[in-house]
Amino acid sequence: MKLVLKLAVALLLSAVSICSSLAADPKPDAVVKNRNIDARVFLDDKIKADAALAADCLADGKKWLDKNAADAAASRKQDPQFFKDGGWDFERKYSIRSVVADRYVSVLRDDYMDTHGAHPNSDVNTVLWDKSENKRISIRPFFTETADNGPTMKAMVKAVIASLRIEKKKRDTSETATEEWFKGVAPSLLKIGAATLAPSTETGKSSGLTFHYPPYAVGPYAEGQYVAFVPWETLKPYLTPEGARIFGGARPKGDADEQ
Repeated sequence: MKLVLKLAVALLLSAVSICSSLAADPKPDAVVKNRNIDARVFLDDKIKADAALAADCLADGKKWLDKNAADAAASRKQDPQFFKDGGWDFERKYSIRSVVADRYVSVLRDDYMDTHGAHPNSDVNTVLWDKSENKRISIRPFFTETADNGPTMKAMVKAVIASLRIEKKKRDTSETATEEWFKGVAPSLLKIGAATLAPSTETGKSSGLTFHYPPYAVGPYAEGQYVAFVPWETLKPYLTPEGARIFGGARPKGDADEQ
């Protein structure tokens, strides 16, 4: 009887473990899997709750899957030996970082890539979504001007580099806080970095901009990703009325810790 009871308990625990494992591994929203590549795209639940945003992210993700599948097939054809340990492994995740004024949605797009090189790599980019227009936008509407090398972009770059220096000091990597590593951060919307609206302690507001950098962008691979924060007060002289409306409050401590 005791043996039967122990077996029953063991089977129950095993079933719970399997269910927990399945629950911990969400189903991809798009997949390409063949002998060349195993690639997946995931949308978080908040994105899925917005049909237009979900469709946009999924279409973008599928293009990424198709491109990498084609690259993998071409690479195998050119040099099969790089696939002796299996196909490439790719994963992309879309997740909501903030929603400001119940209108502007900042989305993080995180990529993982393993092509059997010296090490896997990662990338990060962002999407700013306007819920009222159901389309992607830039941060341009929040500023009176955003010309390359203009006053707004120069002020942003100065604040970004100051923030990166602080972060490098926290990580004890100040030796790489050099002009050489920061030369890619230029006063241009296309070159300053991938931006999101940072959450705020004030409901419905953004505390400023966060700029997201993948490995190699502003430091060696071993240092990983960096996030630079520019408080809205720094940007205040350059804001449009819409910018002044959506910015306010302070960056929550938890947000800084997570980043």
